[in-house]
Amino acid sequence: MPVQILKEKSRAAVQTVTLGATPEQGGTRSHTVTIGGDAALPFHHFEGEIPHRPVVAMEVQDIEPEWPEPLKKCFAGVMKEPGRWAEKCVREYGADLIYVKLDGADPEGANRTVEQCVATVKEVLQAVGVPLIVVGCGDNEKDKELLEAVAEAAAGENLLLGNAEQNNYQSLTAACMVHKHNIIARSPLDINICKQLNILISEMNLPLNRIVIDPSIGSLGYGIEYAYSIMERTRLGALQGDKMLSMPVLCTVGYEAWRAKEAYAPVTNFPGWGDVEERGILWEAVTAAAMLQAGAHVLLMRHPKAVALVKENIDRLMVNNAY
Repeated sequence: MPVQILKEKSRAAVQTVTLGATPEQGGTRSHTVTIGGDAALPFHHFEGEIPHRPVVAMEVQDIEPEWPEPLKKCFAGVMKEPGRWAEKCVREYGADLIYVKLDGADPEGANRTVEQCVATVKEVLQAVGVPLIVVGCGDNEKDKELLEAVAEAAAGENLLLGNAEQNNYQSLTAACMVHKHNIIARSPLDINICKQLNILISEMNLPLNRIVIDPSIGSLGYGIEYAYSIMERTRLGALQGDKMLSMPVLCTVGYEAWRAKEAYAPVTNFPGWGDVEERGILWEAVTAAAMLQAGAHVLLMRHPKAVALVKENIDRLMVNNAY
């Protein structure tokens, strides 16, 4: 007698968000990417529809970053040219999206001008046809001016812009409304702040299907369990009908994984830890795999071999084995 599996049907689903715009839609992208729409827990195909697969965005910066050598060698010769860097991520490494981090704008760092940063975004838009995610440097004053300029310069492209937080969401929300972009709502691993921020943004009349949540994850060994629990509660809230927790989730996997010392510490210092490159790749890939199981829709990643492992994992998870 076949085993009868208990199936739990949800009352609601995650919002869908579409990124990018084709020429027919007023943009220049070769195609759009839609995320979300899940009507069940992650990859529970037997309980509800999972219409869109999670996607991987590879990171490109406007200045050459101080990354560990195993990362830098993958992009040798292109890290000072964001357009070529993005093209390599798409053409050779299969990135679904490009994540442009404008760290060069930081007043305490390179302090690049707003005009230089806008030129970088335009350069990347011309180099690739995939949709773009663009975030600032983390300085609130600089990012306010910077992201408003990017939103205007890329009007019609339907970017995903960030980061909107409790103390700076108004200007970015207004820019996304005027120039028709999507927004990243970033909260500090707190489901109540996450929900409140979504309420504040939606009260400015930005539609819910143009908001993506960044819950501020931790990497493997550095808070991943807490991040997992917050994301799991967010998905459960969405499936139970809470509109203010129903947005797709984005995870900064590459940044979090590669700042863990286990991902980059030399083998000479820790001989028992094994090869540093293999270790870093697996640290990023396992972090991403955990976030997928917690409900991630967009993974921001760095190492191409970690990307390949995770995309293979997604392929397998998206197979609907009927029960």
